[in-house]
Amino acid sequence: MADANLLFDYTGHLPECPTWSEDEQALYWADIMECEIHRYVLSTGEHRVLQFPEEVGCFALRENGGFIVALRSAIWLADSRGLLQHKVCDNPSNPQLARFNDGGTDRDGRFYAGTFWGPGDYNGALLVRIDNQLRPKVVQCDIHGANGLAFSEDKNWMYTSDTPNGVIYRTPLDKHGEPQSREVFRRFNAGEGIPDGAAIDEEGCYWSAMFDGWRIARFSPTGEQLAEYRLPVRCPTMVCFGGADRRTLFITTTRENMSAAEVAQYPLSGAIFTLPVEVAGMKKLPFIER
Repeated sequence: MADANLLFDYTGHLPECPTWSEDEQALYWADIMECEIHRYVLSTGEHRVLQFPEEVGCFALRENGGFIVALRSAIWLADSRGLLQHKVCDNPSNPQLARFNDGGTDRDGRFYAGTFWGPGDYNGALLVRIDNQLRPKVVQCDIHGANGLAFSEDKNWMYTSDTPNGVIYRTPLDKHGEPQSREVFRRFNAGEGIPDGAAIDEEGCYWSAMFDGWRIARFSPTGEQLAEYRLPVRCPTMVCFGGADRRTLFITTTRENMSAAEVAQYPLSGAIFTLPVEVAGMKKLPFIER
Protein backbone atom coordinates (compact mmCIF):
# COMPACT_ATOMS: atom_id res chain seq x y z
CA MET A 1 0.00 0.00 0.00
CA ALA A 2 1.38 3.42 -0.99
CA ASP A 3 2.46 5.98 1.57
CA ALA A 4 1.42 9.60 1.74
CA ASN A 5 4.07 12.16 0.78
CA LEU A 6 4.37 15.90 1.26
CA LEU A 7 3.19 18.01 -1.67
CA PHE A 8 5.75 20.75 -0.89
CA ASP A 9 7.27 22.65 2.01
CA TYR A 10 4.13 24.25 3.43
CA THR A 11 2.09 24.10 6.61
CA GLY A 12 -1.11 26.05 7.16
CA HIS A 13 -3.45 26.77 10.05
CA LEU A 14 -6.67 25.13 8.80
CA PRO A 15 -6.25 24.04 5.16
CA GLU A 16 -9.51 22.76 3.63
CA CYS A 17 -11.41 22.43 0.34
CA PRO A 18 -8.64 21.06 -1.94
CA THR A 19 -9.78 21.56 -5.53
CA TRP A 20 -7.98 20.31 -8.62
CA SER A 21 -8.02 22.37 -11.83
CA GLU A 22 -7.53 20.09 -14.83
CA ASP A 23 -7.13 23.06 -17.18
CA GLU A 24 -4.34 24.56 -15.08
CA GLN A 25 -2.94 21.30 -13.67
CA ALA A 26 -2.92 23.14 -10.36
CA LEU A 27 -4.23 22.53 -6.86
CA TYR A 28 -6.29 25.14 -5.03
CA TRP A 29 -7.21 25.06 -1.35
CA ALA A 30 -8.49 27.36 1.39
CA ASP A 31 -6.90 28.13 4.74
CA ILE A 32 -10.09 28.97 6.60
CA MET A 33 -8.71 30.76 9.65
CA GLU A 34 -6.11 32.71 7.64
CA CYS A 35 -8.81 33.97 5.20
CA GLU A 36 -6.87 32.66 2.20
CA ILE A 37 -7.17 30.70 -1.03
CA HIS A 38 -3.95 29.10 -2.25
CA ARG A 39 -2.90 27.94 -5.73
CA TYR A 40 0.00 25.57 -6.38
CA VAL A 41 1.21 24.48 -9.83
CA LEU A 42 2.75 21.03 -9.63
CA SER A 43 5.01 21.32 -12.67
CA THR A 44 6.67 24.59 -11.66
CA GLY A 45 6.20 24.82 -7.89
CA GLU A 46 4.55 28.24 -8.26
CA HIS A 47 2.61 29.03 -5.06
CA ARG A 48 0.21 31.98 -4.97
CA VAL A 49 -1.89 33.17 -2.02
CA LEU A 50 -5.09 35.23 -2.34
CA GLN A 51 -6.26 37.15 0.72
CA PHE A 52 -9.94 37.62 1.61
CA PRO A 53 -11.61 39.87 4.21
CA GLU A 54 -13.16 36.99 6.20
CA GLU A 55 -12.70 33.27 6.82
CA VAL A 56 -12.97 31.25 3.60
CA GLY A 57 -15.15 28.29 4.52
CA CYS A 58 -15.20 26.76 1.05
CA PHE A 59 -15.18 27.73 -2.61
CA ALA A 60 -15.47 26.39 -6.14
CA LEU A 61 -13.81 27.43 -9.36
CA ARG A 62 -16.19 29.13 -11.80
CA GLU A 63 -16.61 27.84 -15.34
CA ASN A 64 -15.58 31.19 -16.83
CA GLY A 65 -12.83 31.98 -14.33
CA GLY A 66 -12.64 33.16 -10.75
CA PHE A 67 -14.39 31.70 -7.72
CA ILE A 68 -17.64 31.37 -5.91
CA VAL A 69 -16.56 31.66 -2.29
CA ALA A 70 -18.38 31.22 1.02
CA LEU A 71 -17.02 33.78 3.47
CA ARG A 72 -18.23 33.98 7.06
CA SER A 73 -20.98 36.52 6.42
CA ALA A 74 -21.94 35.83 2.81
CA ILE A 75 -21.38 33.92 -0.42
CA TRP A 76 -19.69 35.95 -3.15
CA LEU A 77 -18.53 35.75 -6.73
CA ALA A 78 -14.86 36.73 -7.00
CA ASP A 79 -12.47 37.14 -9.90
CA SER A 80 -9.29 35.14 -10.40
CA ARG A 81 -7.35 37.66 -8.29
CA GLY A 82 -9.72 37.12 -5.35
CA LEU A 83 -11.46 40.49 -5.70
CA LEU A 84 -15.10 40.30 -4.60
CA GLN A 85 -17.46 41.18 -7.45
CA HIS A 86 -21.04 40.28 -6.50
CA LYS A 87 -22.72 39.18 -3.28
CA VAL A 88 -24.86 36.13 -3.99
CA CYS A 89 -26.53 35.88 -0.58
CA ASP A 90 -25.96 36.45 3.11
CA ASN A 91 -25.07 33.56 5.42
CA PRO A 92 -28.51 32.09 6.29
CA SER A 93 -27.12 31.02 9.66
CA ASN A 94 -26.19 33.53 12.36
CA PRO A 95 -22.74 34.56 11.06
CA GLN A 96 -21.58 35.48 14.54
CA LEU A 97 -22.13 31.90 15.67
CA ALA A 98 -21.82 29.83 12.48
CA ARG A 99 -19.21 30.35 9.78
CA PHE A 100 -19.29 28.53 6.47
CA ASN A 101 -17.34 25.29 6.35
CA ASP A 102 -17.31 22.45 3.80
CA GLY A 103 -18.78 22.81 0.29
CA GLY A 104 -18.47 22.19 -3.42
CA THR A 105 -20.44 21.53 -6.60
CA ASP A 106 -22.92 18.86 -7.65
CA ARG A 107 -23.05 17.10 -11.02
CA ASP A 108 -25.00 20.04 -12.51
CA GLY A 109 -22.45 22.62 -11.43
CA ARG A 110 -24.51 24.06 -8.57
CA PHE A 111 -22.67 25.20 -5.45
CA TYR A 112 -23.38 23.85 -1.95
CA ALA A 113 -21.96 25.33 1.25
CA GLY A 114 -22.55 24.09 4.79
CA THR A 115 -22.03 25.90 8.07
CA PHE A 116 -20.46 24.95 11.40
CA TRP A 117 -22.39 25.78 14.56
CA GLY A 118 -19.76 27.26 16.84
CA PRO A 119 -21.49 27.14 20.25
CA GLY A 120 -22.08 23.39 19.95
CA ASP A 121 -25.18 23.52 22.15
CA TYR A 122 -27.45 22.03 19.48
CA ASN A 123 -27.47 21.17 15.78
CA GLY A 124 -27.79 24.74 14.54
CA ALA A 125 -25.91 24.48 11.24
CA LEU A 126 -27.35 24.05 7.75
CA LEU A 127 -26.57 23.37 4.10
CA VAL A 128 -27.39 25.95 1.43
CA ARG A 129 -27.36 25.54 -2.35
CA ILE A 130 -26.72 28.23 -4.95
CA ASP A 131 -28.25 27.21 -8.28
CA ASN A 132 -27.02 28.11 -11.75
CA GLN A 133 -29.12 31.29 -11.71
CA LEU A 134 -27.51 32.40 -8.39
CA ARG A 135 -30.64 31.63 -6.38
CA PRO A 136 -29.99 30.42 -2.80
CA LYS A 137 -31.97 27.68 -1.06
CA VAL A 138 -31.46 26.01 2.31
CA VAL A 139 -31.66 22.28 1.59
CA GLN A 140 -30.78 20.66 4.95
CA CYS A 141 -30.77 21.60 8.63
CA ASP A 142 -30.24 19.72 11.92
CA ILE A 143 -26.45 19.70 11.51
CA HIS A 144 -23.69 20.51 14.00
CA GLY A 145 -20.78 20.76 11.55
CA ALA A 146 -21.45 20.34 7.81
CA ASN A 147 -18.76 18.35 6.02
CA GLY A 148 -18.10 15.50 3.62
CA LEU A 149 -20.09 16.79 0.63
CA ALA A 150 -19.92 14.54 -2.44
CA PHE A 151 -22.28 13.45 -5.22
CA SER A 152 -22.61 10.19 -7.09
CA GLU A 153 -21.96 10.22 -10.83
CA ASP A 154 -25.52 9.04 -11.59
CA LYS A 155 -26.94 12.04 -9.68
CA ASN A 156 -28.96 9.74 -7.43
CA TRP A 157 -27.15 10.40 -4.14
CA MET A 158 -25.71 13.25 -2.11
CA TYR A 159 -23.26 12.33 0.67
CA THR A 160 -22.58 14.57 3.67
CA SER A 161 -21.00 14.15 7.06
CA ASP A 162 -21.67 15.79 10.40
CA THR A 163 -18.20 15.77 11.90
CA PRO A 164 -18.87 16.52 15.59
CA ASN A 165 -21.70 13.96 15.62
CA GLY A 166 -19.48 11.29 14.01
CA VAL A 167 -21.83 10.31 11.20
CA ILE A 168 -21.89 10.14 7.40
CA TYR A 169 -25.27 10.52 5.71
CA ARG A 170 -26.44 9.78 2.22
CA THR A 171 -29.46 11.54 0.79
CA PRO A 172 -31.45 10.39 -2.26
CA LEU A 173 -31.96 13.02 -4.95
CA ASP A 174 -35.03 13.24 -7.16
CA LYS A 175 -34.87 13.76 -10.95
CA HIS A 176 -34.47 17.51 -10.40
CA GLY A 177 -31.60 17.02 -7.97
CA GLU A 178 -33.70 17.94 -4.94
CA PRO A 179 -32.62 16.21 -1.69
CA GLN A 180 -35.12 13.87 -0.07
CA SER A 181 -34.92 12.38 3.46
CA ARG A 182 -31.34 11.64 4.47
CA GLU A 183 -30.30 8.27 5.88
CA VAL A 184 -27.32 7.14 7.93
CA PHE A 185 -24.50 5.79 5.76
CA ARG A 186 -22.10 5.03 8.61
CA ARG A 187 -21.57 5.98 12.26
CA PHE A 188 -18.20 5.97 14.01
CA ASN A 189 -17.13 4.89 17.46
CA ALA A 190 -14.56 6.42 19.78
CA GLY A 191 -11.03 5.89 18.49
CA GLU A 192 -11.98 5.62 14.82
CA GLY A 193 -11.78 9.33 14.11
CA ILE A 194 -14.68 11.44 12.90
CA PRO A 195 -15.58 12.02 9.23
CA ASP A 196 -14.47 15.32 7.72
CA GLY A 197 -14.16 16.28 4.02
CA ALA A 198 -14.58 13.69 1.30
CA ALA A 199 -14.58 12.78 -2.39
CA ILE A 200 -15.94 9.97 -4.60
CA ASP A 201 -13.99 7.80 -7.05
CA GLU A 202 -15.06 6.37 -10.41
CA GLU A 203 -16.25 3.16 -8.74
CA GLY A 204 -18.68 5.12 -6.59
CA CYS A 205 -16.65 4.66 -3.40
CA TYR A 206 -16.51 7.42 -0.79
CA TRP A 207 -13.13 8.58 0.55
CA SER A 208 -13.30 10.35 3.92
CA ALA A 209 -10.65 12.29 5.82
CA MET A 210 -10.95 10.87 9.35
CA PHE A 211 -10.30 13.85 11.59
CA ASP A 212 -8.65 12.86 14.89
CA GLY A 213 -8.12 9.42 13.33
CA TRP A 214 -4.68 9.62 11.66
CA ARG A 215 -6.09 8.17 8.44
CA ILE A 216 -8.06 8.33 5.21
CA ALA A 217 -10.75 5.67 4.76
CA ARG A 218 -12.40 4.36 1.58
CA PHE A 219 -15.99 3.09 1.84
CA SER A 220 -18.09 1.12 -0.62
CA PRO A 221 -21.41 2.57 -1.85
CA THR A 222 -23.10 0.57 0.93
CA GLY A 223 -20.84 1.88 3.71
CA GLU A 224 -18.37 -1.00 4.11
CA GLN A 225 -14.80 0.10 4.79
CA LEU A 226 -12.62 -1.22 1.97
CA ALA A 227 -9.25 0.34 2.80
CA GLU A 228 -7.50 2.83 5.02
CA TYR A 229 -4.34 4.88 4.56
CA ARG A 230 -2.42 5.99 7.64
CA LEU A 231 -1.00 9.48 7.97
CA PRO A 232 1.79 10.99 10.10
CA VAL A 233 -0.64 13.61 11.45
CA ARG A 234 -3.75 13.29 13.59
CA CYS A 235 -6.22 15.51 11.78
CA PRO A 236 -6.74 15.30 8.03
CA THR A 237 -9.50 17.66 6.92
CA MET A 238 -10.43 16.88 3.30
CA VAL A 239 -9.41 15.00 0.17
CA CYS A 240 -9.71 15.52 -3.58
CA PHE A 241 -8.56 13.63 -6.66
CA GLY A 242 -6.22 15.24 -9.18
CA GLY A 243 -3.12 14.86 -11.26
CA ALA A 244 -3.02 14.11 -14.97
CA ASP A 245 -5.07 10.91 -14.57
CA ARG A 246 -6.93 11.83 -11.35
CA ARG A 247 -5.12 9.00 -9.55
CA THR A 248 -3.47 11.28 -7.02
CA LEU A 249 -5.32 11.93 -3.78
CA PHE A 250 -4.54 15.35 -2.30
CA ILE A 251 -5.04 15.52 1.47
CA THR A 252 -5.30 18.69 3.54
CA THR A 253 -4.56 18.60 7.27
CA THR A 254 -4.73 21.05 10.17
CA ARG A 255 -2.97 22.24 13.30
CA GLU A 256 -5.97 24.24 14.57
CA ASN A 257 -6.47 23.97 18.35
CA MET A 258 -3.30 21.92 18.80
CA SER A 259 -0.94 22.67 21.65
CA ALA A 260 2.57 23.87 20.99
CA ALA A 261 3.81 20.54 22.31
CA GLU A 262 1.74 18.55 19.80
CA VAL A 263 2.80 20.75 16.91
CA ALA A 264 6.43 20.29 17.96
CA GLN A 265 5.94 16.52 18.09
CA TYR A 266 4.01 16.38 14.79
CA PRO A 267 5.35 19.35 12.80
CA LEU A 268 3.68 18.23 9.56
CA SER A 269 0.25 19.03 11.01
CA GLY A 270 -1.23 21.57 8.59
CA ALA A 271 0.72 20.21 5.60
CA ILE A 272 -0.73 18.91 2.33
CA PHE A 273 -0.04 15.31 1.36
CA THR A 274 -0.32 13.34 -1.86
CA LEU A 275 -1.24 9.68 -2.10
CA PRO A 276 -1.10 7.61 -5.32
CA VAL A 277 -4.24 5.50 -5.70
CA GLU A 278 -5.31 2.82 -8.14
CA VAL A 279 -8.82 4.06 -8.89
CA ALA A 280 -9.33 7.45 -10.50
CA GLY A 281 -11.52 10.00 -8.83
CA MET A 282 -14.49 11.73 -10.36
CA LYS A 283 -13.80 15.10 -11.93
CA LYS A 284 -14.86 18.00 -9.70
CA LEU A 285 -17.06 20.27 -11.79
CA PRO A 286 -16.80 24.07 -11.75
CA PHE A 287 -19.66 26.30 -10.69
CA ILE A 288 -21.77 26.93 -13.80
CA GLU A 289 -23.72 30.18 -14.22
CA ARG A 290 -26.52 30.38 -16.74
